[in-house]
Amino acid sequence: MTSSAFTAIFLGFTALSFAFSLWLSVRHMRHVNVNRTAVPVEFADVIPLDAHQRAAAYTLDKQGLGLAEEVFNTGLLLWLTIGGGLAWLFAETNLLFASDYANGLAFVAALAVVSGALGLPFDLYRTFGVEARHGFNKTTVRTYITDALKGWAIMAAIGTPLLLATFWLMAKMGTLWWLYVWLVWTGFSLLMITVYPTFIAPLFNQFKPLDDDNLRARIEALLNKCGFHAKGLFVMDGSKRSSHGNAYFTGLGRSKKIVFFDTLMARLSVEEIEAVLAHELGHFKRRHIVKRLAAMFASSFVMLALMGWVIDKPWFYEGLGMPMAMTTAMTTAMASGVAPVAVSLVLFFTVLPVFTFWMTPLSSLVSRKHEFEADAYAAEQTDSRDLISALVKLYRDNASTLTPDPLHSAVYDSHPPASIRIAHLKSLATSS
Repeated sequence: MTSSAFTAIFLGFTALSFAFSLWLSVRHMRHVNVNRTAVPVEFADVIPLDAHQRAAAYTLDKQGLGLAEEVFNTGLLLWLTIGGGLAWLFAETNLLFASDYANGLAFVAALAVVSGALGLPFDLYRTFGVEARHGFNKTTVRTYITDALKGWAIMAAIGTPLLLATFWLMAKMGTLWWLYVWLVWTGFSLLMITVYPTFIAPLFNQFKPLDDDNLRARIEALLNKCGFHAKGLFVMDGSKRSSHGNAYFTGLGRSKKIVFFDTLMARLSVEEIEAVLAHELGHFKRRHIVKRLAAMFASSFVMLALMGWVIDKPWFYEGLGMPMAMTTAMTTAMASGVAPVAVSLVLFFTVLPVFTFWMTPLSSLVSRKHEFEADAYAAEQTDSRDLISALVKLYRDNASTLTPDPLHSAVYDSHPPASIRIAHLKSLATSS
């Protein structure tokens, strides 16, 4: 393949994915706006019109911001690649240190800083504009800055040894370097899932043991009934940052913990909380977590194998804006240095989303299937009417649109649309 041919392929995929996502966003906004004047019939008795219109306004604001980000991110991608941005950034950082390893880290760090700084206005507007305007943001400026500093510190502490190990394996392990990197990344992911609840999450939130004796007794009875073992039941101060409510499991094996947002506890009845927990238990009992991890590891295996194939191909680099001299350095980097390998890694994963975007509908379809299965499990263990009432409250309080565009939902949504999900639960209640 020639570099010009690969450039054409890259630009074609970029244009198609950008145009398609833009079209889907416009469809979604139009559909939500057209249907904002009336609550869907199946929700007319439980969700008032003003709440429905609030959800529409919130959705339109979020989607509008998403559109702006899509345009910006596409422009940034083109600048980093065929615009020469990555080549320029590498040239600026390549001579900072005597060590190729240090230069590789400097290049990745510089890219992270530049990308983070350019994306900061969008994140600030999302938090202090959209979320605040619709009454969801509880984050103070001090908390926002503290979170950012902690996040960068953790990223540096964790990412530095992982990157160094990756660079070393890429430079020293020959043509099968990608297999060794995959093994390291897989082990690292499993380790992070295990240690996150104990060592990282408490840096951002407080986790207090559930002190509602009645609720604790019901939950423990449900766990025993389902044969589920958890290390503890905790309430997290989610209201510190947002008024959105949620509940989740974290950890693996016997380190699993059940966490409820305090905002969720304040909104739902004991029976509804139990039903929401039964749904989350359904994900574990139907082995969705294991399946998702397996899919993630399988996809990373394929992606790294693909990178192992293109890493010494001149057309890959020249087709993405790298000068010929730098291309020569990178295609021989396995024997000559580490810093060019860092560019190879960054370049590959920068352009990868353009080509994998078309897998999004399949991923969303599998996720929605899992949600239906978890709902069915919850209906077996608890009264499905409790889960229905809990979901309706969460749709209302979180301003989730009841009228998403069907095609947009099919491509992006990890959960079934509200009307379809509630109808499914009602059918389970009728058949039981």
